[in-house]
Amino acid sequence: MISATTHTSSALARVHYVAPSEVSESASVTTLKTQCSSCHLRDLCLPCGMTEPDMHRLDALRFGRRKLKAGEALYHAGEKFAFIHAVRSGTFKSSLTLKDGREQVTGFHMAGELMGLDGVAQSAHASTATALEDAEVCAIPYANLAELSAGSMNMQMTVGKLMSREIVREHSLMMLLGSMNAEERLAAFLLNISQRMKARGYSASEFHLRMSRAEIGSYLGMKLETVSRTFSAFHQQGMLAVDKKHVRIVDLQALTRAFEMRVQ
Repeated sequence: MISATTHTSSALARVHYVAPSEVSESASVTTLKTQCSSCHLRDLCLPCGMTEPDMHRLDALRFGRRKLKAGEALYHAGEKFAFIHAVRSGTFKSSLTLKDGREQVTGFHMAGELMGLDGVAQSAHASTATALEDAEVCAIPYANLAELSAGSMNMQMTVGKLMSREIVREHSLMMLLGSMNAEERLAAFLLNISQRMKARGYSASEFHLRMSRAEIGSYLGMKLETVSRTFSAFHQQGMLAVDKKHVRIVDLQALTRAFEMRVQ
């Protein structure tokens, strides 16, 4: 296992904020040409709910943009926390390494979502973020964002809501793992993906899962065999049409029925 110190120094080297004249010296980071106010993901990302003056102040921050290949880690657990990362394209997973060496997936992140807030409390990342496909992120310097927020109550509230969203996500995972059977867990997971796809302007009924069955199982607290068997059961019941990672929800009402009854 590589040490956190090594990861820290390498990560900060990759995501280094430089003057425009120095950008060519940093192969993995480019200057951010698109401002938050004009980004097509602004209604899902950090600017969501900000006033126009706060948006202009956010535009004045110097962000870096980084591209990652599938399987590449954006940051590792234990690394020094310096940036909040906004997913611009692609999909990521957050994970922990358990004492026995197994991976525990703690979340999946899509375009318009923020990663890295787990580092605020201890000034170090609590999890590892890995790209599940070729992806791109905006790296937002947290110290600069905090300085901006100090001068705006509205911006403080926006950042607070983002942190609250992380807490809600963790509580949702606890509910999945603690109170639902295998079919209910997988149904809730697919419905969540469906809603997030819809919010991004994509089909809510047909999508390609970027994560593996094993990663889904790790996230939902299910064995790989159980995940595969449950997908097959949903297919046989006419709720889904599944072709490897491609999923089409045939009967959305049937998929939601059991989950809605459970949470009522």
